[in-house]
Amino acid sequence: MKSILRKLSGIVLAGLPLFAAAQPAEPPPIRDFVRYPSYSEVLLSPTGEYLAMTVSRGEKDVLVVLQTRDLAVASVTELPGDNSVGRFYWGNPKRLVFNAYVKTGRYALVRPPELGFLYAIDVDGSRQRMLFRDAKTTLERGMQSAHEEREGLYEVLDPLPDDEENILVRILNPYMSGKKFNRLALLNIYDGRTRMFAVAPELACDFALDSAKRPNFAMCEDPDDENEVHPAIDLYRRGDKMQWDRIHAGKATGHALRVVGAATDGRVYAVRDDGVGTYEFGVLDDQGGFRSLFRDENADPVGYLTSATGDAILGVVTASAKPKITMIDETHPDGELYASLAAAFPDQFVEFSNASSKGDLIVVSVRSDRNPGELYLYDRKTAKARFLMRRMQWIEPAKMASVRPVRIASRDGLTLHGYLTVPNGSSGKNLPLIVNVHGGPMGVRDDWGFHAENQLLASRGYLVLQVNFRGSGGRGAKFERMAYGQWHAGIIDDIVDATRWAVAQRHADKDRICIYGASFGGYAAMMAPAREQGLFKCAFGYVGAYDAEIQMQDSDTAQSERGRRYIAMALGDSKSVRAAASPVNHADRIRIPVYLAAGQRDARCPPQNTEAMQKALTAAGNPPEGVILQAGEGHGFYKEDSNVRLYTEMLAFFSKHIGSDRPPVAVAAPAKE
Repeated sequence: MKSILRKLSGIVLAGLPLFAAAQPAEPPPIRDFVRYPSYSEVLLSPTGEYLAMTVSRGEKDVLVVLQTRDLAVASVTELPGDNSVGRFYWGNPKRLVFNAYVKTGRYALVRPPELGFLYAIDVDGSRQRMLFRDAKTTLERGMQSAHEEREGLYEVLDPLPDDEENILVRILNPYMSGKKFNRLALLNIYDGRTRMFAVAPELACDFALDSAKRPNFAMCEDPDDENEVHPAIDLYRRGDKMQWDRIHAGKATGHALRVVGAATDGRVYAVRDDGVGTYEFGVLDDQGGFRSLFRDENADPVGYLTSATGDAILGVVTASAKPKITMIDETHPDGELYASLAAAFPDQFVEFSNASSKGDLIVVSVRSDRNPGELYLYDRKTAKARFLMRRMQWIEPAKMASVRPVRIASRDGLTLHGYLTVPNGSSGKNLPLIVNVHGGPMGVRDDWGFHAENQLLASRGYLVLQVNFRGSGGRGAKFERMAYGQWHAGIIDDIVDATRWAVAQRHADKDRICIYGASFGGYAAMMAPAREQGLFKCAFGYVGAYDAEIQMQDSDTAQSERGRRYIAMALGDSKSVRAAASPVNHADRIRIPVYLAAGQRDARCPPQNTEAMQKALTAAGNPPEGVILQAGEGHGFYKEDSNVRLYTEMLAFFSKHIGSDRPPVAVAAPAKE
């Protein structure tokens, strides 16, 4: 192990720039923080001969295949029109399968429509074929269609590495009345033909594979269940005669069981949710009995450390503060290798990204609060790791801000977790503060890591505070349910309490605090100053939901009965209750400078929200200092130029009202050889 660590440590240091000189006085330009990463996802081919990745080309992503040995380009695949390459899979060592989507909003990717296209292509770019297109879409030029008239949407469930001609797909049928919603089929990646495999036992089911790559588990949810946080889940297993046997009844037990994977030795991994506390992780027996292996009373599992080839789960990842791995399998040989790799990258999060089918070559991912991410290729035969690439090579980690986990007590006794992004070179004391409120609000959470928006603010000298208020994800169903009916009350209390904590701890200058957020964060950026006058000096609302009736009538959430039920549960079941929870009706209490921004094509929080908020503020005698209604943008801006404009105006707005403390020039210590 020591020899591996020594070799890896040398590679790490050789792959990173050395900063011995003083940093320049000027911060990085805004464009550096809004540029999209060079790659989104990277997958090693089954034989390890190729690396496939999605690469950003401005407003669309293309599929690039590289030769692993020298990173030479083998092919580049670009879809016509505005379509981007989405999720992709290795169907076999020489052929890839991928779907398409359109970038229409940073906070809500909308695929056209919902995985409507499925393609296949050889590694050299030849034999391009459209395997499937949704019957409701228009045939794209440039790809041959195998079948032009099929109803439903195809979603890749598993690439089936031992089958070089077929992949396993789930077929969703939203257009077909009176038929089963989900079916499973084998899809030929050369001619696009399907062979039906199974029909779901109920209308709305997710599937999981057993250790033999058979889709023998179905987790089915009652679509009429009104419990948005803890819906009843029935768990089915396919028997020897291919029939579905229900092995766990969610309504009867009050627990939801979800299969999350299977080991090659036959173990079936699952999580159990009792609808109150955090999830338990464990294994199932043949009768559906659950044996718990892990539970953290304060944090749900947010991920799993798997073996290199994914044949076993080695540990459970929780993230109430920094990501933490709790090992649950100490016997797997990859455990020692992981320990060596993790030790070679101190203060960073390391994981096996993917591997060749034999596990002799492993793509290792490394990231941190300052490091946007980089990849290494580890060779078991030589026990060496080779640097591959960085996600954002123009970002210099040594010059970035640090992210510190914090714990905050709410006024009613809750323990809230959050993060302070502290400008590089700063003591983190008495700084101008931006309170950055996350969206959602239910089920979404802020986490530790590299966040370009916060890094941009910190590069201009701002301290950034994030808080996982009641309703945020990762703390169990009971904590999440606390947000219902509390958007304008309990959640705002938590945000205010966190802000006052930052002042009390002398992190923030009490006279220089602004609040900002997107989506629900935009809502909070208006509601918090209305509720707590005098605390904030300015507010910036971005793609916010300011009027509950607009959300109830015009948002994409409101296009389904379940969505309308969610809005009623979240904001109130009557117009009068929803009116009290809507910032537009409290504009007369917002007596600080305001700036608003929205996308004209936002379906989630339609721009009518922003127009209504502008009108209400103007009527109250406090018109916004600026309003951006960006053409062509949706729920969060995607275009680089749109984001440059957004953050240029945002920074000027913050600087005008609370100033900007540029951090002192810091000198990084020279790297050790």
